[in-house]
Amino acid sequence: MAQIRGTAGYNLGHQNPFGGPGSASAQSDPSPLDQIREQTSKIEDWLDTISEPVKPYLPAIGRFLIVVTFLEDALRIITQWSDQLTYLHDYRKIPSGATHLFLLLNVIAMTISSILVIIRKHSEYAVIGLIGVVITQALGYGLIFDMNFFLRNLSVMGGLLMVLSDSWVRKRFAPAGLPQIDEKDRKMYFQLAGRVLLIFLFIGFVFGGNKESRWGIGRILVIMIGFVACVMVIVGFKAKWSAVLLVVILSIFNVIVNNFWTMHHAHPHKDFAKYDFFQILSIVGGLLLLVNMGPGQFSVDEKKKVY
Repeated sequence: MAQIRGTAGYNLGHQNPFGGPGSASAQSDPSPLDQIREQTSKIEDWLDTISEPVKPYLPAIGRFLIVVTFLEDALRIITQWSDQLTYLHDYRKIPSGATHLFLLLNVIAMTISSILVIIRKHSEYAVIGLIGVVITQALGYGLIFDMNFFLRNLSVMGGLLMVLSDSWVRKRFAPAGLPQIDEKDRKMYFQLAGRVLLIFLFIGFVFGGNKESRWGIGRILVIMIGFVACVMVIVGFKAKWSAVLLVVILSIFNVIVNNFWTMHHAHPHKDFAKYDFFQILSIVGGLLLLVNMGPGQFSVDEKKKVY
């Protein structure tokens, strides 16, 4: 009975009854996951230090980059108005009056919605308008079944969802002192959806591309590193560090592969490269918002704070 009331029965004296090492020595050796966390934490601290001067401007930069593809698209429609009309009428068999209306509504919606996103006014309506543009263009131009187009625009939509989350972070709909559970839940779900959708561009990069964009061993290495970063973004483990890594990878890829400024004005792929360049800029903008806001409550990073 004395032994039961003492420390021996509860193994509180760091004595292992099975003859193995005590609990203190077992805990002294960090697991590989703990070592990874320690190293990535150091990298995150270093990134926070060097990014401190630009950190206040990250939301504005991210929002601008997200909508830059829509602004470029609106400008392209205006400058290539007759070519757009010919394509929609002759190849898509859309009536003449409807083609004018289709292009005009797209230009107006993209311009107004993009400006609203940049100035942080009525972000909900602006995002709905831009998502509507993505869907209507996919139907109007017959790209709904183009897998590369589909994956890229899923990523663009992910960036737009990050815009919504960013606007809800800054907004406070309920009076002070009252709980805002619904608002937090909504932001949490949209941050999760935005994180998941943002990485679809990388899936398109892995499985898509033409012969000119295949880098051999270099491309395989980029895919492996990017895949790990994408998984970390989805689960929310060191999401900020992973998002920064993806920003670097996509930016380098964008400059090397989609260098439309080096192509002749009559090059048949110039417009495609230009379109891809600005779309990747939009996804980079979404990743910058992720860096600024964090992954949200549905993430490993947030769960670590709780437990």
